[in-house]
Amino acid sequence: MNEATVSLEQRTIKKIMKRILPFVLLMYIIAFIDRVNMGYAALQMNAELALTAEVFGLLSGIFFVGYFFFEVPSNILLERFGARIWITRIMVTWGLVVILTGFVQSATHLYIVRFLLGVAEAGFFPGIILYLTYWFRSKERGRAYSLFLISMPLAGLVGAPFSTLIMDNISWFSLSGWRWMFIIAGILTVALGIVCLFYLTDRPKDAKWLTSEERDWIEKELENEKMKQTVVKTSKLAAFKNSKTWIFAFTYFGVYTGVYALSFWLPSIIDSFSGELSNTTIGFIAMIPSLAAIPSMVIWGRLSDKKLDKKMYVILPMILAAVGFAGTGLLSSPVVAIVCITLASMGLYSFTGPFFAMLSYGFNEKEAAVGIAAVNTLASLGGFFGPTILGYFDLMGGMIFIGGLLIAAFLPLLVMNRKVQLNNQVDSTLEKVNA
Repeated sequence: MNEATVSLEQRTIKKIMKRILPFVLLMYIIAFIDRVNMGYAALQMNAELALTAEVFGLLSGIFFVGYFFFEVPSNILLERFGARIWITRIMVTWGLVVILTGFVQSATHLYIVRFLLGVAEAGFFPGIILYLTYWFRSKERGRAYSLFLISMPLAGLVGAPFSTLIMDNISWFSLSGWRWMFIIAGILTVALGIVCLFYLTDRPKDAKWLTSEERDWIEKELENEKMKQTVVKTSKLAAFKNSKTWIFAFTYFGVYTGVYALSFWLPSIIDSFSGELSNTTIGFIAMIPSLAAIPSMVIWGRLSDKKLDKKMYVILPMILAAVGFAGTGLLSSPVVAIVCITLASMGLYSFTGPFFAMLSYGFNEKEAAVGIAAVNTLASLGGFFGPTILGYFDLMGGMIFIGGLLIAAFLPLLVMNRKVQLNNQVDSTLEKVNA
């Protein structure tokens, strides 16, 4: 590759990353905040609407029921209308549902809007994944996708003070602070969705912010890569007959359960340490696990990149998370409990990078597309299970249960066939291309 080509490549990729990645990162942060800000609302909302712990746990998890059933239909419509338009639709509709949440008057209303929020947001994650494939070659997609993984602890870092400061300081028109938290968050989501329609560009050929030379180069690169790929369609039913699908799904289900149990219940857990903490103080304390999770996630991901076999890099964070959950349940000191929750958060988020890398080559080329989608869909039910479990158990019982689930979730990986398909996939693809 000559010097001019290298310069063109570096310049074009840098422009694309600078233009697209910060914005999609912002969108996913907003999405995650809108999913889990029920946890902060609970500090005021549960008393105002007379919600029991069991009801709140179910309300938190019911989002994932709508998400589970409507993800596939949403993906089909995304392919029909295009990623940019469909992502805009998703953001605007889920923003409107979040605004509506600020006006609910009963648990029944909350059940309805939380289910509708899952329906509205279904398809958002795969929509962003699809959109990034329009712009990035395979060798850049790892960096692009990693932003989605970092956005979850970042959302905790941003969402905690955002939500609690609103709750403590805004009560316009005699509406409680938790209601304004939803209303303001929903308005921001709708506004960002409208910006998305005009800011994002569907394809490189439409990018006026690239020079004609840069547009031609990236289009040619993506087209050449596409021509080298072998696409083999596999039925959705076949994926569910594959034992690897269920092993990966169960492992991810365990982590999904832990992530959303903490995301929804962390404010209430902190509040239980002392009834004298302000909502804002609770929000700042809740930032600690996210602050620790972000660097640990990056460092662990880099370490795992040095090894093709990711199994132990997936299992060790799950053990750390399990210890953190069990410690939170068994130890009564608030300071020690926060330390344990922080360890759990570090483990849960450090798991994701190695796991998705392992998942990407755990299926052969015939199984990959449907298998990975099936794993994500099945695991998403952990988002319903985690908050619901903590609602039905006391803190000690719920935390120990989830710690045990995390241990159980990685056990199937230990007996999983250690054959790595990556090299076989590459060789097979090259043979078919050459043929």
